[in-house]
Amino acid sequence: MQKTNFSKIIDYINEILIGFLSSSWKSKSINLLSVLTGYFLFANFLTKFIAEGKNELVMVPVLIIVAEIIIRIKPRFKSNIFSLWSVFDKLRIGSTYAIILEAFKLGS
Repeated sequence: MQKTNFSKIIDYINEILIGFLSSSWKSKSINLLSVLTGYFLFANFLTKFIAEGKNELVMVPVLIIVAEIIIRIKPRFKSNIFSLWSVFDKLRIGSTYAIILEAFKLGS
């Protein structure tokens, strides 16, 4: 098949949607463990944070700034620290999931 713009777009969409299935088991397990660890750590942190009720005005902006820094410093894919950044990014995703789940629990 010829490499047209349309075929490049289809390949890119295919990589985004089904790229997880074609990755190695090592990559899949590290990503899954990172997300679950981020969820576990942050769910426990939020439970303690809500129970104490101190320093809300300081901690919330700090957490938002840390999450934004992780997003903004993405290295190139071929960089030596990309895998380490990927682990931190998955921890951030797990922590965001914990925050959203805790908000739903408090709202119900």
